[in-house]
Amino acid sequence: VGASSETSADARRRRAAVDGRSRAMSDVAAVAVAVALAHSEPRTIEGLRAAPPLGSLEVRVPVHRQTVEWATGFFAGAAFGLTSVVVGQPLDTVKTRMQARPDSARAGMCREALGLAREQGVRGLYRGGLPVFLGGIVFRSAQFGVYEAALRHLRDSAPQRRFGGVLDWQVAAAGIAGGVARGLIETPFDVVKVSTQVEHNWTASMLCRGASATIARNAGLMGTFCVYRDVVPPLIPGGLNAFWTGALCSNLAWLTIWPLDVIKSQRQSGNFPGLSSWALLVRAARTGMLLRGLWPGLARSTISSGSSMVAYKRVEEWSATTFAAWR
Repeated sequence: VGASSETSADARRRRAAVDGRSRAMSDVAAVAVAVALAHSEPRTIEGLRAAPPLGSLEVRVPVHRQTVEWATGFFAGAAFGLTSVVVGQPLDTVKTRMQARPDSARAGMCREALGLAREQGVRGLYRGGLPVFLGGIVFRSAQFGVYEAALRHLRDSAPQRRFGGVLDWQVAAAGIAGGVARGLIETPFDVVKVSTQVEHNWTASMLCRGASATIARNAGLMGTFCVYRDVVPPLIPGGLNAFWTGALCSNLAWLTIWPLDVIKSQRQSGNFPGLSSWALLVRAARTGMLLRGLWPGLARSTISSGSSMVAYKRVEEWSATTFAAWR
């Protein structure tokens, strides 16, 4: 019996030792597997994206495709507006003073620019730049954002047709919609800008002055710009880069609607009280003012719109790449 008891005790000790070694080996194996996984590349599962790096946290928020496309148009339009103000404001000031200041009604572009620079310096050339700088990002981004949204809606819901094989009515309609949206937002900022440029006092009650002329000008300007941008580049052998696309199409659009810009500036300046837009249009036609300020306007359009279109395309491409994962 004593021998049996000793044998049983030895057996139990041997089993305990074996179990201990097994557990130790299991722990070592687990550590080895963990180390191997920690140093291995994250694996992908078919149909899913690559797994995030070890230790990182990935949060996915569903975003509607239209929201991303609208945001892309918004940011690109903001870049267009900001660049336009920085590059083109001095020539815009000269153009507006030639159109809407009675004592500058016969002054040439160079004479007006040099006189203003001599009297007030660079600050004078950037008169009215602050309200356009603050508001331009909003109304220009709204202009392009509404254009993109309207064009997408028309493409999805209406038959596409080119009149005469050239004019895409959907592009024109979307451009007009974008121009109206811009005009509704821009009017108060533009009143302050024009009044400051022509050195005329303004009050809050005047902020909607010339709204109809501003909306009409912007609707025509954006509508024709979009049509020219759709039609003209394919006609140029080798195409056009972003700068010359913006410059050429913008100049053609301004030439198409320039008398409306003259009337808009005069209405907002406060220097022609009691005269309606129609009365100012008739008066401008009789006095040869319909194309007043055209040369500084086209020079500004070439430099500003060309540079702004480059910025627009760069930001549009960046946004499309950056937001691609959201789509």
